[in-house]
Amino acid sequence: MQGIYGNFVLEMAIIFGGASVLGTLFVWLRQPIILAYIALGLIAGPDGLKLFADPGHIEAISHMGIILLMFLLGLHLHPRNLWQLLQQTAAVTLLAVVITTAIVAIALITLFGISTTEAVISGVALSFSSTVISLKLIPTTTLHHKRTGEVMISILLFEDILAILAILLIYNNEAALSWQTGFLPIKTALFALAAWWIVRFIALPLFKKFDTIPEYIFLVSLGWCFTAAEIAKAIGLSYEIGAFFAGVAIATSPVSLFIAEGLKPLREFFLILFFFSIGAQFDIFETGQLLLPIILLAAVILIGKPLIFRVLLTYIGKATPTNAMEMGLRLGQSSEFSLLLASGALSAGKLSHDTAMIIETAAIITFILSTYLVVFKLPTPISPARKLRQD
Repeated sequence: MQGIYGNFVLEMAIIFGGASVLGTLFVWLRQPIILAYIALGLIAGPDGLKLFADPGHIEAISHMGIILLMFLLGLHLHPRNLWQLLQQTAAVTLLAVVITTAIVAIALITLFGISTTEAVISGVALSFSSTVISLKLIPTTTLHHKRTGEVMISILLFEDILAILAILLIYNNEAALSWQTGFLPIKTALFALAAWWIVRFIALPLFKKFDTIPEYIFLVSLGWCFTAAEIAKAIGLSYEIGAFFAGVAIATSPVSLFIAEGLKPLREFFLILFFFSIGAQFDIFETGQLLLPIILLAAVILIGKPLIFRVLLTYIGKATPTNAMEMGLRLGQSSEFSLLLASGALSAGKLSHDTAMIIETAAIITFILSTYLVVFKLPTPISPARKLRQD
């Protein structure tokens, strides 16, 4: 037990000590600090100094950062506003995924001779946007960016639902898929209603009774977040959807803002682990022979997705061209689901090792370059330029 405990403390020392050193260097060089965490993963991971032979457990722990992020986002979004936004952005989101998938699939089939099945899976995997990167880099203090964030949340939430359907398609036969796909909206609605009932009649009365004890509110909030996430996963949704609706259920109460402020440091702790794990998974040597398709797909996502969102949000989402382009740039990367879908499809025998590597590497490249683009061109809480730094 002492050995396991000691190893874990050593790993945390390497991650957070190394992140402090590299973070200082990156801030001094006026670079996005998120990239310091990814760079540390590259240096300390299995293909670097091998300080982490198997960083899989770090990735598993870091996933709690995404769950907390979705919970915090839900805390800021009133249910009435959420329903209105989903109605406005569902068509935009679905069309963006279909168009991106088609472009990626056609490019892989015509230029590299990849099979239709693998090309379509690649397109679907890369068509989703990163919840963490998109929303971590958006300010929330101005009315304009609050509205932008709400629209992006609704797009990302709908993409989450589509990603679940894609995972079902990979792992299930056609009969099971048909049944589960039809039942998914019903399960989501029932889960949302159950979350509202629990908060309305159990959690909020407890908060009101013991509101003089901040630690109690913090404890119950965390318990509710992770319990809802686990229940959602158990009924066939996702941890992220469960945490998001757990937050939305509390959003009608003034206590939601107090909870959100208290949980921010904990969220940052796990998000550092998340970006470290991304870097640790990146095999820079194995990707040399696959460089051309990787560069092509990364370029399609980084250039094509912002343009697709700009057009769709302008003509369907009723956003101004300037605002639509800003949202497109913020959504112009692949998702953490890209890595999950590629890994799952490889395990299910529906992707070759090389194609899975192309997807994963292209996705990580878009994480890095999209972060650079947003941090240096748009207002963010961590921009090196003072005039763009907004929280």
